[in-house]
Amino acid sequence: MARLCGSLLAIAALALAAPPSPLRVAVNMTTVESAPVFLAAERVGEKAITLAGGGIPLLVNRTADAATNSETQILLRSIESPDLRIVMTVAECEYRIVARRSAGIRRLADLRGKKVGAPANTSAEYYLARMLRTAKLDEPDVTVVAMPVADMAAAMKRGDVDAVSGWEPGAQDSIAALGADAIVFQQPRVYRELFNLNTTAAVLADPVKRRALVDAVRAIVAASRDVTARPDEVRPLLSSRISVPQPTIAAVWRHFRFPTTLPRDTVDVLVEEEQWVAAKQKRAPRGRAQLQMLVDDGVLREATKK
Repeated sequence: MARLCGSLLAIAALALAAPPSPLRVAVNMTTVESAPVFLAAERVGEKAITLAGGGIPLLVNRTADAATNSETQILLRSIESPDLRIVMTVAECEYRIVARRSAGIRRLADLRGKKVGAPANTSAEYYLARMLRTAKLDEPDVTVVAMPVADMAAAMKRGDVDAVSGWEPGAQDSIAALGADAIVFQQPRVYRELFNLNTTAAVLADPVKRRALVDAVRAIVAASRDVTARPDEVRPLLSSRISVPQPTIAAVWRHFRFPTTLPRDTVDVLVEEEQWVAAKQKRAPRGRAQLQMLVDDGVLREATKK
């Protein structure tokens, strides 16, 4: 019996000492925001982080342990999946609305009655709504045409829409497609995207998965600093991952920040945006205390402690 107990204890000790399984991270494979995640994964290798294209939906169906997405998506998805959690902000992005001058658009108020392309139920559509409000307009004052960001430039060139609202490089590609006919509207104080790394309460409660997540966040934090300090060295990797030419990445770089933290106003952003999301979902908005539960800074504190 003593020998059996000793064997079981040895097996348990080996299990605790074994390195964690690779953290499965779902990441947007088309956006500049993903740069720190790509660099971190490149550095630590597939034994620590495995990447798959996607976002929070892969987290919800448990095929990922962590996932990147804008703050809009956790607000939308956490109604049915209340265990979703934000653990860090990977990037902040300033969006742009690009319009055609030849459609008679010189100011935001001129969007009234126009067709505006935006991916439905996304941060890009929310940005459009916020910008319209600055011109005393609401979404019903325009015709929102649902389309992927990747289709915006071609749609603008064909004249299918009069303006588009989206993240990069969709906005930059639309400007390039229109040339001198393009007019750009941007107000970072109105809205900037929080492109977050998300997980679930179940992952946070699992000692092995939490350890892998802490290690991954530590790697992303280190990568973020290098992305900020030496962007020229990172752009070749980013270009190869998101299939966007390096000159385009360089042109849009000024619209991004890589904070390596959770911004102090994270909950404030969620509270304000929740009003729009709740209206979209035809439900009552959640209060600040409920939204505060979606943010967990524990992993980030563990990853960055001295």
